[in-house]
Amino acid sequence: MDLGGLGGLNMADMFGKVMEMQQKMAEAQQALEGMEVEAEAGGGMVKVTASGDQRIKSIKLEPSIVDPNDMEMLEDLIIAGVNKALEEATRMAQEEMKKSAGSFLPPGFDPGQLGL
Repeated sequence: MDLGGLGGLNMADMFGKVMEMQQKMAEAQQALEGMEVEAEAGGGMVKVTASGDQRIKSIKLEPSIVDPNDMEMLEDLIIAGVNKALEEATRMAQEEMKKSAGSFLPPGFDPGQLGL
């Protein structure tokens, strides 16, 4: 079945391309599990490491910020560090997915429209 207006691609070719793209996307998602980003809050007093699949891997605290009389500041710094790490992990994941999907998408198409 030739759809003529699609640059000579037939349905079998299109299906093959979709299957190839799905495979590359799955490989990229698996690779993201092993990739990490580190974010800091409070001038480096809190360091949070997150994986590309949006999991917090570690939280490191400078001992000087652990003040039993000011737990609220410590909690705020941890929240800020975690949020920053997750934002960076999301950005990294989007870039990796764009790399994987880029060769299959039309020029100028934003993979974010596909939830990537």
